[in-house]
Amino acid sequence: MQDVPEEWREVDADPRREGGPMPLERESLMMELRRRVQRTVRESSWWETRGVDCAILTAAFACLPAAFLLLRSSQVLWFTLGLLLMGTAHAVITVKGAHLASHGALSESRAWGDVWAIFFIEVCGSFTARAGVQAHVKMHHAHTNIIGLGDSSTWRVPFLPRGVYLFLAPLAVPIITPLVALAQLRGQSPAYAVRTVLLVALGWYSHYWLLLHVSGFRSAGSAVLCMLACRAMFSLPYIHVNIFQHIGLAMFSPNRRPKRIYQMTHGVLNLPRNPLLDWTFGHSLISCHVEHHLFPSLSDHMCLKVKPIVSKYLKEKELPYQEDAYLSRLRLFFHKYQELMVFAPPITELVGVQ
Repeated sequence: MQDVPEEWREVDADPRREGGPMPLERESLMMELRRRVQRTVRESSWWETRGVDCAILTAAFACLPAAFLLLRSSQVLWFTLGLLLMGTAHAVITVKGAHLASHGALSESRAWGDVWAIFFIEVCGSFTARAGVQAHVKMHHAHTNIIGLGDSSTWRVPFLPRGVYLFLAPLAVPIITPLVALAQLRGQSPAYAVRTVLLVALGWYSHYWLLLHVSGFRSAGSAVLCMLACRAMFSLPYIHVNIFQHIGLAMFSPNRRPKRIYQMTHGVLNLPRNPLLDWTFGHSLISCHVEHHLFPSLSDHMCLKVKPIVSKYLKEKELPYQEDAYLSRLRLFFHKYQELMVFAPPITELVGVQ
């Protein structure tokens, strides 16, 4: 039996931030759903709340020695298998691991949560933990689809043609990420900036050193190309998922924002279960994204466990529970690229709903 996350002990969550009290009469729907989910969390074991996801991350790290050794092979089949194994493990660690760590979902201890955030986001993910948590948790989650605050505008690059944006530009994510991290260090204390640079450099150099000394790469150029190939392997679906599940849905004005449950049910979309992406990126980023935005402190496995509760409740209350297929969203963005990714999105008014 697990303790309830700290923010659930409040009366309810202010839609402008994670946590914080709000009068019961203003959020009765959210409070009722929260109680149902809270009951399930209390009845769940540590294995369900955190253990399953920790085991998946451990398995990803355990695959790395085999991947480095397979990359020694001169046979194309074994070398390709090593490349695929390393790319998949890297995606699990840097997407699933960093995402869970940013929400403190890997440990009940706040101190250990900070350690895991630094490790997964900075050492493994080549980004700054402070900026990552600020942008994702404190802005995107608190202000989901609020124009100018958490509207996913970070992922828009309107000067790029749709083909380049959707299918080529994401491959540059491994190079762009540390450069953006450096830009985010402006205004930070020298000690913090130095720490972040050293930890990001440690992650890159460790990968490079192992490719040279374990995988047997004979030149720096070939080792770097292998690093970039592994790190870019899941970049396309990573960018796609980030835009598919929010952009094109209801957008709200900062001055007339809806209550939290309406904000999340109208502005968040689930993709169907996917054997590869669901386990690589985590359920909360793929098939349980609605659940994740309603209860961001839950682990991936717990989001999957409460999914039937959330979907049933929202349908009972005649609230939207939005789902769409990956290829369907890809076709939508390809054909409506100008409207969705170039022009400013229209504001949605939920008249008569609240």
